[in-house]
Amino acid sequence: MTRQGVILYGPPTSGKDTVTAALARQDERLTLLTKLKLGAGRSTGYRYVSPDDLNTLRTAGRLLVETHRYGNRYAVDRDDVDALTTTGRIPVAHMGNVADLQRLRAAVPLAWTAVLLWIPREVCAERSRLRGDADRPKRLQAWDETYADLQTAGETKPFDLTINTDESEPAEAARRIIETIQP
Repeated sequence: MTRQGVILYGPPTSGKDTVTAALARQDERLTLLTKLKLGAGRSTGYRYVSPDDLNTLRTAGRLLVETHRYGNRYAVDRDDVDALTTTGRIPVAHMGNVADLQRLRAAVPLAWTAVLLWIPREVCAERSRLRGDADRPKRLQAWDETYADLQTAGETKPFDLTINTDESEPAEAARRIIETIQP
């Protein structure tokens, strides 16, 4: 059986958490890959680490991807991916730039399905407002950076599926992703 993984790529408020929850409801093997976080702010979906912890993991060669955004540092620990896949689960990773998506694909030999979750900038602004993000300007800047990242990727966009989450219910998005990863 081929070991699989899912990468959800998209700007802030594009529905990565919501779609991940819908995926888990439809297939219990699909599990959020918890990222490491050094910094402040939202804690859901992250394991907080100290600078020393991050340096220790980096020195041990366990960091697969490391990103700086919103004044924080985020990373993916190889051992967390292995812990999921060795128990038959399918990791669902959230990525915010194409380079990290490609880095994760290259670092971990899984049959990755990459999904672009997209929303217009005005939808990002409204969703950010509705959920009470104190750092809304940074969220919109991240949307701009994600858009620019996609433009830079050009024709080599590494996505197996694109879903406009302002036009698709989470359950429907999850169903489409599951259909895509089925062998």
